[in-house]
Order: sequence, then C-alpha cells, then structure tokens
Amino acid sequence: MTHSIGRASNTKQQIRLVLAIFLLISAIEIINLLTGRMLNHLGNIPRYVPGLRGIVLGPFLHGSLQHYFSNIIPLCIFSYLLLQYGLKRYMQLTIWIILITGLLVWLFGRPATHIGASGVIYGYFGYLLLAGFLSGKFKLMIISVLVAFFYGGLILGVFPSAPFVSWESHLFGFIAGLAGAKLWAKPSP
Repeated sequence: MTHSIGRASNTKQQIRLVLAIFLLISAIEIINLLTGRMLNHLGNIPRYVPGLRGIVLGPFLHGSLQHYFSNIIPLCIFSYLLLQYGLKRYMQLTIWIILITGLLVWLFGRPATHIGASGVIYGYFGYLLLAGFLSGKFKLMIISVLVAFFYGGLILGVFPSAPFVSWESHLFGFIAGLAGAKLWAKPSP
C-alpha cells in the first residue's frame, strides 16, 4: 500500500516539475514577445565571445510563437519521460545537453543567432531512444520503443533544411543525448 502511494506522489512531483518547466519557458516567451523579441540577442552566436552566454540562455528563447509552440509540447513530454530515470539523472542530462550542444554549436554552427529548446529536445530524444535499451529495464525499453515510434521522424531534423532552422542544434543535441545515454543509462535511485 505504501509503495503505490509513494509512486503516485512521485508521479505528482514529476508532473509538478514538468508544469514548472512549462511555466518558466512560457513566462520567458511572454516577456520576449512583449519586448519585441529583444531577448533573442542573448542567443548562441558561434565564435563570437559575447555569444557564449547563449550556450545557456539560447534554449530558453524562441523566435516566434510558432517556434515556441513547436518546442514546448515535446519538451514537456520528453521531460516527463526522462523523469522516469530519476530527478538526479534528469538534471545531470539537462545540464550536459545544454552545455555540450551549446558549445558544439558555438564552435561549429553557422554564423547566426541560435535560439530555441530544440537542441535540448533532440538531446532528450537521443537519450530516450538509446538509454532504455542500455538500462536493461523493461519499462524504460518500452519508453524507448514508444519514443522511436511516435517521434522517430525527428531524426530528419539533424540534416540541413530551412535556412532559419538550427539543424546544428538538432544534430549536436542528438549526439549529446546519445553520449549521455552511454554515460548514464542506468536509472538513478
């Protein structure tokens, strides 16, 4: 009896955290929208020293409402799925993906302002695809299969497409997620 109550409480905590992420990104989007996208100059600008701040700040900014809406739902879904590995793993992986993706985009990306949560989303995608199988846990393997089935088409986003899409963030995020899976596939206690 206590075990199921603990699990329900854990699920509530996970949903609360996902809701907090949703509210944070949404609040930043509203501020950015109301200021005429003035925050976007804080994005990741490759090989430009002041652009280094965009490694951390860029994932929280979006270029349009369409950009925001295309990112917020998968970000929340993948965050919830990642929380099945534990809060510690979720935090480790999020910091890892933001830093590695941002640094690689800063070093190798096209000269542009790279913004948006899609690099983080692709990192989560890469992790969720691989980590379930490496974990050896049935529940996590099912998550990997479901992510592959429902979101497998994301893989096409790692290739150059539209000029205003940071495929570099997608590619480097995906690579960072796969590397994170190799490093930390086992769920944290």
